[in-house]
Amino acid sequence: MTCRLLEYPMLNRCGNVYAFSTTRTGGVSTGSYASMNCTPYTGDDPQCVRRNQEILLDSLPQRPQELVIPYQTHGTEVLSINEAYLSATPDERHQMLQGIDALVTNRPGVCLCISTADCIPILLYDKKHRSTAAIHAGWRGTAELISLRTVERMHALYGTETRDVTACIGPGISLDAYEVGEEVFQQIYDAFQKAGVSADSISLLADHCPATGKYHIDLPRANHLLLQYCGIPHSQIEDCGICTYTRYEEYFSARRLGIRSGRILSGILIKHP
Repeated sequence: MTCRLLEYPMLNRCGNVYAFSTTRTGGVSTGSYASMNCTPYTGDDPQCVRRNQEILLDSLPQRPQELVIPYQTHGTEVLSINEAYLSATPDERHQMLQGIDALVTNRPGVCLCISTADCIPILLYDKKHRSTAAIHAGWRGTAELISLRTVERMHALYGTETRDVTACIGPGISLDAYEVGEEVFQQIYDAFQKAGVSADSISLLADHCPATGKYHIDLPRANHLLLQYCGIPHSQIEDCGICTYTRYEEYFSARRLGIRSGRILSGILIKHP
């Protein structure tokens, strides 16, 4: 039994890496978790989650030794999946994954994963140093520049230079669908201004809607701009262009289905030779 996956051609052409996002198709979960929910901390039946994870593992071109799925909190903590993690007990690993919103590694056979249902999943690969990252970027993570923090961590650990990085932006809520209050927009605006992202770029992030008096934030574009600001060339950034809110029958959307619903799992795996 296999599931239907969204693949990322730009990353997967690199040869020794495989990147994907799950869809809602091919699993065993029911209700608002139907059917391919692989995330264990959203209230789904644990047996269904484990079965879905097995289906996912069987669907990958190479079976990883582990799906590393952090317990995200919309923060900016970045965890390195290294020997300390891999040699820890299951309970110790569980504790290490609490409050983590980005993962990095240079270990083959480990699949870094991020869970989303409207927030933006970002997958990175440094082809020179063969290191990867998986990032969860909601509006809070975007305002706190989590993409920039993760790239800096890769540089510190592996010597990553942004000219060698390929980035993919996965399914998330679009500009038209993502209505927020002024305070949310202001936090992102202020953070980008402080970081030195140009005012012209900031003006592209939101569209004030006269009919509702609300702002609409473009989270995919915001993170695209951040990745470029980090130094990743525009030609090396792939955006799948999928809105989870409008395509909720194919991809999980918390705004459509509620918080107690399934999650898209986006992952990146360095394959063994």
